[in-house]
Amino acid sequence: MYVRPFDPWKAKLCTCPFKYTLNVYTGCDHACVYCYITSYIPNAFRVRTKENLLPRLEKELRELDKSHIIALSYSSDPYPKIEEKLGITRRVLELFKRYNVRCLLLTKSDIFERDIDILSELKCAVGVTVTTVDEEKAKLLEPNAPAPRARIRALKKAKEAGIPVYARIDPIIPFYTWEDFDETLDALSFVSHVTVSTLKLRQDSKKRMFAKFPELMEKLWPLYEKGEQIGGYHYLPQPIRFEILQKAEEEIVKRGITFGSCREGYRSFPTCDGSHLVPG
Repeated sequence: MYVRPFDPWKAKLCTCPFKYTLNVYTGCDHACVYCYITSYIPNAFRVRTKENLLPRLEKELRELDKSHIIALSYSSDPYPKIEEKLGITRRVLELFKRYNVRCLLLTKSDIFERDIDILSELKCAVGVTVTTVDEEKAKLLEPNAPAPRARIRALKKAKEAGIPVYARIDPIIPFYTWEDFDETLDALSFVSHVTVSTLKLRQDSKKRMFAKFPELMEKLWPLYEKGEQIGGYHYLPQPIRFEILQKAEEEIVKRGITFGSCREGYRSFPTCDGSHLVPG
């Protein structure tokens, strides 16, 4: 099946309400240094199409419980560069419209602007992930992703079209993206919901972070050595995480935006993932 229940590993700290997930592509060419999918997707930074996706998806949608949301996407961005040419995600959205599917779309691209005409007719909410609005830092962290402010401009256009919009500021990296948090949040102040998450390191992403940011990791890794290992991830010590999350929550709520946290053991309201924004 291409449409599957989210969180097949039953992550200890996941607080998402039940939803389905669909990855239109296999792999993601944004090649983010901190990415976790390299731990379970071979050649994760090379995008591949899926055999017979559209006819198989249509068959699945006929039988799907339409009361539940389908999230696009968590393991592979629904808008890799090749989507501009292939338009597979657009055709997926057309199927969602035909079968009255509720959709939570998340991307690190601005290509979705092309599909605002369809998205505005769906029961959906659209979000972008922005790690930092500092263009130089973002390019180092996310070498092949569109610029953060391009994503934000596209999201504003989605809101102008009447689509509920949200954002993820993720991952928050102490000594690096955390320094820009207020500026990043200000740039996203038009959204209805923000989800935050601190940097969580697996062995593969740890190696990439050390290779790309040796001076940063010299300061950062000793903190992680004092933290916990949960579900194969290295976490910052809980007091440090919660101090960051509490400050982030205060700044988000102060701007009249609802707050969510992802796999932190911290609070969220009214949902961690923004799924409350999707019309019923």
